Amino acid sequence: MAGKKPTWVIDKERAKRAAAAQTLWLFGLHAVRDALQNPARNRARLVVTRNAADKLADAIAASGMEPEIADPRKFPVPLDPGSVHQGAALEVKPLSWGPVAEVCLGGPTEMPPLVVLLDRVTDPHNVGAVLRSAEVFGAAAVIATARSAAPETGALAKTASGALERQPYLRVRNLADTMEELRAMGFTLLGLDGEADETLDTALETRRDRPIALVMGAEGPGLRDKTKATCDMLVKIPFARAFGSLNVSNAAAVALYACRTPKG
Repeated sequence: MAGKKPTWVIDKERAKRAAAAQTLWLFGLHAVRDALQNPARNRARLVVTRNAADKLADAIAASGMEPEIADPRKFPVPLDPGSVHQGAALEVKPLSWGPVAEVCLGGPTEMPPLVVLLDRVTDPHNVGAVLRSAEVFGAAAVIATARSAAPETGALAKTASGALERQPYLRVRNLADTMEELRAMGFTLLGLDGEADETLDTALETRRDRPIALVMGAEGPGLRDKTKATCDMLVKIPFARAFGSLNVSNAAAVALYACRTPKG
């Protein structure tokens, strides 16, 4: 007779089954269209109004899904009341991008690898905006922790405006461990800190041909002490006036642009 499974094994199996069963609702015409066109998306249910179905006709046909046509006055999807769904919602499973080492050495081959790490950035709108900038500037990945970070949600997807389907968003257990892994892969870890002595441009002068990891914290708390200590260097974005604070999504856009702009 086989022995009884240990409690920790049972808990691990339950957690794995729960993760496999997890779904989320994407909403809004742009987010739904891009998810319908993404072959990597595991899609479960599509709910649209007649008007939205007409606007998404090509994407729906390509996806092979059979949409549920809904009354716009009684939209039967469990969304927050303030969600601007535009008559379209799609139930999906979260994307799986693969291991850090494999993903972070990807991206445009004509440029050195570039990644963004987010330390306790919980606002889905900020993360969505960072994903958009990361896609524009050819970052290989945006990395956040599995806890204390914005998960993949409809609000995040809508703000990302389609980038969530194309820009890897990796969730890791321990940010410092992942930073060490990136360092071993040849990345220079630059932590954004408004009180740093060095500017980002100065730090990049001799590093434009190297893989760069930009490490950013939430507005207010900033980087944790452990995260700061794990960086190779702390740098700041210089500002012209006394008010020198950017939110994380704006700072990410500026920093990514600086990394991708050659200096002649």
